[in-house]
Amino acid sequence: MSCVKGQPCEEGKKRRIAIAVLGLMALIFIGLSFASFLDSRGQVVPDKVEYAGHDAVQGKRVFQSYNCMGCHSIVGNGAYFGPDLTNIYAKTGPAWLEAFLPSASRWPTRTAVQVQLQKPEIAAEAGVDSIDAYFDKYPAAAERVERRSAHATIMPNLPFSSDEIGQLISFLKYTSQMDTEGWPPVPQVDGLSFQQATQMPAAAMSAFAATPPSDDDSAALVDPVALGAQLAEENGCTACHAADSETLVGPGWGGLYGSERALEDGTSAHADEPYLIESIMDPEAHIAAGFDAGVMPPYAEILDAEQVGAIVAYLRSLGGEEQ
Repeated sequence: MSCVKGQPCEEGKKRRIAIAVLGLMALIFIGLSFASFLDSRGQVVPDKVEYAGHDAVQGKRVFQSYNCMGCHSIVGNGAYFGPDLTNIYAKTGPAWLEAFLPSASRWPTRTAVQVQLQKPEIAAEAGVDSIDAYFDKYPAAAERVERRSAHATIMPNLPFSSDEIGQLISFLKYTSQMDTEGWPPVPQVDGLSFQQATQMPAAAMSAFAATPPSDDDSAALVDPVALGAQLAEENGCTACHAADSETLVGPGWGGLYGSERALEDGTSAHADEPYLIESIMDPEAHIAAGFDAGVMPPYAEILDAEQVGAIVAYLRSLGGEEQ
């Protein structure tokens, strides 16, 4: 910049203004950079959130490694093929998520949620120890079970390990505690008449939470093998056990009936009907070699003798003969 001869020269003034503005911007940048190292000013941070011994930071890595944002969003970021997951933990609670994630291709049943609630660490996280109290505290879980129980989803089964499930739930617990300033917005469903768009009436919700759903479909099944297969699906058994010999969380069922099973204590057992019944009612009675204790919940208070017998009949149909 140069001055024109015979006219007032303001080059120096303009240069000083430019330098002052640049200095001000530098100070703002330095101040903001310093502020970024301060505490979160009351906002929750992931390294302070835990769920049943799992931390949210590792859960975020699980969320990213399975590309969950390819279908879902968190605080509006991600894809919109599936629902926003920001507040899913606060809405449905840990027991529903524990029942859903291992076998996400089907919506959890009431019994599957109840089975998860039997685990002390999950009951402690939920703050309740009965299924009725759980549905009172998490009405969104009750509504999902009432409307979608055992129906197929559009989400595939993902090969989550038990640790990954706990870590992922820890991350979802963290996102539910964030101050999102009202996100996600409440959907506008005025004028829509299909079932999923209508609020579940309070009276129906109360009746559902207080009374377990009847097993009309199960009662109508005369074939014990078919009944056993349905019960295994409804009670979350297929989330941990494959119908063939593949090992998931627990051993596969293919060829199990009548086989000799090596146990963790170095002994062996014959997988006959009494062995299988006891293993269902009290899983700690026989720990198969290579598997951990305390993973499978007891079904003594979930299933009656007839239902257990039907599941055993289903297991026998999957191969293996009594020796």
